[in-house]
Amino acid sequence: MQRLTELDLPDLPLEDPAFSADPFPYIAAARRRHPWAARCGHGIVIHGFSAIKALLWRDGALEGSYADVVGLMGAHGTPWGRFQEEMLLARQGDAHKRIRGLLAPAFTPRQAARHRPLMRAVIAELLDAWAPKGAFDFEEFAAQFPIGVMCSLIGAPRAVIPELRASLEALGLSQSLDRAHLPALQRATGQLDAFVQELVAGRRAAPREEGADLLQLLVDQIDRGGLTERELHDLLIFLFVAGYDTSKNALTLAMAVLVERPDLYARCAEDPAFCRRLVEENFRYLTTSTIPRIARADIVHDDVLIPRDTMLFFPVSIAGRDGRVIDDPDRFDPDRRQIRTHMAFGMGAHICLGQFIARAQIEEDLHQIARRLRNPRRTGPSQWRPFYGVWGLRGLPIAFDAGVS
Repeated sequence: MQRLTELDLPDLPLEDPAFSADPFPYIAAARRRHPWAARCGHGIVIHGFSAIKALLWRDGALEGSYADVVGLMGAHGTPWGRFQEEMLLARQGDAHKRIRGLLAPAFTPRQAARHRPLMRAVIAELLDAWAPKGAFDFEEFAAQFPIGVMCSLIGAPRAVIPELRASLEALGLSQSLDRAHLPALQRATGQLDAFVQELVAGRRAAPREEGADLLQLLVDQIDRGGLTERELHDLLIFLFVAGYDTSKNALTLAMAVLVERPDLYARCAEDPAFCRRLVEENFRYLTTSTIPRIARADIVHDDVLIPRDTMLFFPVSIAGRDGRVIDDPDRFDPDRRQIRTHMAFGMGAHICLGQFIARAQIEEDLHQIARRLRNPRRTGPSQWRPFYGVWGLRGLPIAFDAGVS
């Protein structure tokens, strides 16, 4: 048995803007050297689909490496560092089960389906305001929708979105491993912490009936001993960031694909069921996340020993393009017959709690957008976010014709 550290692994420049703009040639070259592992500036990249799928289940041996990310950023003892070390994704064992168990009933497939009318109402209102423009930056537009839905679920006014957007954008770079972002991360953490404390204080002053919304459910848990005040504030920050960043980026990536495929875009306007298939295919084809983990025990995979304390990165964002597992992986085809060809929401105990709401939001969004924004076309280039953490486009300028209301 070989140790991972003894292998002649290729290097992947995850921090390089050129890699972020087009990682697939780099990944293909790395797989020719080793089928599932490569080195990067901060640890080891697990890039093979089958290896990612096998290892992400190893909850007993792998932990979210958020404290390690804080260390790499030089941010221990700071407000942002504390939040990263104590948020839900960083929790393990009984603490994680307790908090996740409180939230889980609000994020089931049934609850996601129940919220679809709300989602339709939010996107219709946004389209009424934006569609008459005839042209806009789609990323900016997409930013309004998921967080608008989350505000409604939590019981926060949607009017706060413009005020909070810069902070939400900043915290979307929490896993970028670039110390240049640290001052913005600290400011964003402070602003959001002050906002959620004010939100909770307002709800305590004017409580609603039990179970009226997610905020009331969580406030009630403080009185029952299920949450501390600090845990509640951190949960709300986490939900706001999660409700903004990944869904916005996933929706923008989907639109970037569709402006190049007008036949598929037209089908989205006519067939909600097709939107569901397209969303799943887009999660496979081009999604957003690289998941950081640290080995808390020695792990053996494929007769290779991964030593304890190894920093691992799982780019589920590109795993669905592994041709050893997925047929014709570079072809975007919502009608393909293969299933379970992506891991966009992670796996194991920390699988994304909001996955069913995210799916429903993007499906509803695409259907309504395709009906209202006809014949979309690019009017300018996009930039790319850092590949570490939450990947995606910076800007997607489009023009379009008015459709049905």
